[in-house]
Amino acid sequence: MTPLNGFTSHATHALPLYVLDRDGFAAWNAQQPANVQAWLAAQQFTAAHTTVALLPGADGIAGAVVGVGDAADAYAYAHAPFALPAGTTWKVANPLDPISASNLQLGWGLGSYRFARYRKPARAPAQLLASPSQEVLDVVTACLRVRDWVNTPTEDMGPQQLEDAARELADAHGGALEVIAGDELLELNFPTIHAVGRASHRAPRLIVLRWGKEDAPHLALVGKGVCFDTGGLDLKPADGMRNMKKDMGGAAHAIALAGLVMAQQLPVRLTLIVPAVENAVGPDAFRPGEVITTRKGITVEIDNTDAEGRLILCDALTYASEQKPEAIIDFATLTGAARIALGPDLPALFSNNDVLANQWLQAGDATRDPLWRMPLWRPYLRYLNSGIADLANSGSRMAGAVSAALYLERFIDDGQVWAHLDVYAWNDGERPGRPAGGEALALRSAWAMLKARYAA
Repeated sequence: MTPLNGFTSHATHALPLYVLDRDGFAAWNAQQPANVQAWLAAQQFTAAHTTVALLPGADGIAGAVVGVGDAADAYAYAHAPFALPAGTTWKVANPLDPISASNLQLGWGLGSYRFARYRKPARAPAQLLASPSQEVLDVVTACLRVRDWVNTPTEDMGPQQLEDAARELADAHGGALEVIAGDELLELNFPTIHAVGRASHRAPRLIVLRWGKEDAPHLALVGKGVCFDTGGLDLKPADGMRNMKKDMGGAAHAIALAGLVMAQQLPVRLTLIVPAVENAVGPDAFRPGEVITTRKGITVEIDNTDAEGRLILCDALTYASEQKPEAIIDFATLTGAARIALGPDLPALFSNNDVLANQWLQAGDATRDPLWRMPLWRPYLRYLNSGIADLANSGSRMAGAVSAALYLERFIDDGQVWAHLDVYAWNDGERPGRPAGGEALALRSAWAMLKARYAA
């Protein structure tokens, strides 16, 4: 993966960096020499959010001021690594409380990222003289893994590569990996995963990672791993297909979060479940109108082959439910309807458990890594009615995100605690600290929630 950049633990010369909000800047500025005040006034600098001002010195740059908005938001600091000059090293010169200092380091790590697999970045980020905690490093690493995996084209990030990523984490942390691939999916009763992936030249598979002590609370993480989505025989238009390498963004979130759980030794028994496929067009592609009997025994009529994510997830969620974990959390780039409702930055949360949902929402507020709860409005199950099967996999343009979540809920056992995150996993354009391309959304808040829920 892309190396974690932006930090140095030793430097012969580090320039002073003042990290200030508007109020703090006003007080700091009043204590500065007249020439510094005049310099900043000439630039109309007020330490507004995502701004930087360099301070002049006799030999060049004497220091800098970084303007931040919400000090509790890691992204309030994330503009700094590329706003400050390349080749410079900085040391924070004003006191920060521990939470702000941690958020600065987290934001610096996130903001120092550029996807570098195929092209060298135009410049390196400025360096921060700091020794981040292991947790900060692990959280940044998890977020950057999501970005890297989502950014990588499908030729280099297919089902096998998702398996390789999970295997690397399992090997690093003493986990066990099991993979069920190709026709073995039919033999072991994962028919919908097989149906969606069978037309591809790369075999569909179910990736299962297990880690932790048997007597610990059992947590199941599930991620949608559609490594490319043509739409199948219900073919997407070109503009809708262009970025479908990102349709494994749910799997990227689940695998990265599993890596974070293991790296931080969270006291859980972890099961990671990733159905990994390509939804391809070919002679053996599954067709509209077919009926598939799922692992749970529920028959599903294929209304639209482009509603494939819920198909692979329904077998995976059934398998997760069979193991009766304390909680199941799934991540999926599932519906355009969620993006229409909430936009690209705000993932849609659905849950059958108020405690779990509220814990995640509160963590989202605290970490400024938000999500928004949407209703499991069960009357909308009528949009999934089929004339010949137990339900259809789609069927209406109305309430698309809700009906997709309701479809998934049919495969969760009664009484099983479950949350589903419909996530975009993508930045459409460049913003400070958020380069265009793959993005981890609600991953940091998911970690904060799990840490509060399970920490000893």
